[in-house]
Amino acid sequence: MHMLHFGKAQWASALKLPCVALMIFLACPVNSMDVLVPPEIYALNGTDVRISCAFTSCYKLDASKFAMNWTYQETSNSTEEMFMTYKNKITPLKSSRFGDRVLFSGNLDKNDLSITILDVQLTDEGIYNCYVRNPPDRIQGHGTIRFVVLTELPPPRDSTIAVAIGASVGGILALLILSMVVVKCIRRHKNQELISDEQKMEEEGKADGEGGTEEATK
Repeated sequence: MHMLHFGKAQWASALKLPCVALMIFLACPVNSMDVLVPPEIYALNGTDVRISCAFTSCYKLDASKFAMNWTYQETSNSTEEMFMTYKNKITPLKSSRFGDRVLFSGNLDKNDLSITILDVQLTDEGIYNCYVRNPPDRIQGHGTIRFVVLTELPPPRDSTIAVAIGASVGGILALLILSMVVVKCIRRHKNQELISDEQKMEEEGKADGEGGTEEATK
């Protein structure tokens, strides 16, 4: 029987490739893509709105292999209508619903696949799907956005999250200001009490001094 003997350099070389492969696997698992979209977007009828979609991946975008599709559905049970795609280049598709009102407003270098809808119409309301393929990622990324078209601005209490956040911040500031005023009033009241006590002590001291003088005179 012959025994194979490896030196330190040979063992290091033999282990190097599996270790590198393991590091790549751990750092970039098979399901490494995430598609980032807002769950809901509200827009006023007749305005322009940006519908954002971005993705994260361990692999750099390769324009020759990358693929993207934007689709529209009236409801979650409706057939999807593709209106924009990417295969070597951005291609808006002919759509009786949108016409020429949809533009690509993202940046592929930054993994940004956002679109902009011009002159929003009531018929634009529905569900928008952003599909992404970025080989060697093995999965297809998918983001879903519910798009709501408003005919008029809602009351402040029913406005968007931004308004709600603004109101919350305003309330917090109001509480802080009120707290500062209360603290200031308490301090002023304490100072006034101290001044009053000092004045009383001075008056009592004067009274005692006058009383002593009168007794000495007698």
